[in-house]
Amino acid sequence: MPSAVRLIRSASLSDVAEYAYAATAPAEARLIFLAGSCPLDADGATVAAGDVAGQAAACVANLRTALEDAGAGIEDVISTRVLVATTSRSDLVAAWQVVRDDFGEHDVPSTLMGVTVLGYPDQLVEVEAVAAVL
Repeated sequence: MPSAVRLIRSASLSDVAEYAYAATAPAEARLIFLAGSCPLDADGATVAAGDVAGQAAACVANLRTALEDAGAGIEDVISTRVLVATTSRSDLVAAWQVVRDDFGEHDVPSTLMGVTVLGYPDQLVEVEAVAAVL
């Protein structure tokens, strides 16, 4: 089934960003607002302590599960926000590379930001998303 999401690339803005600058969904689309996906295992323990890339991968895996449970897939995501508990740009880049690579050609508009702390012990990464399905 084709995705309701249409990614918009701007010829007026820099092509350095590794994502579309905007996205739309038709009025009849059902929006799915996902809670921040955390790097937690089935028992609620934080995985990959100290490993930004490992936690980003766990976040995306959990995001995929939540999307599936909501009747959607990664191709239905319309935007993301990647939060990393760090003051290091290299940590931000490490998390972003994992998220970007997992989304592949579906390079949705995204915000990447460093934050002071996240909610679970040893948590370094959280990924928020909104999806749209017909």
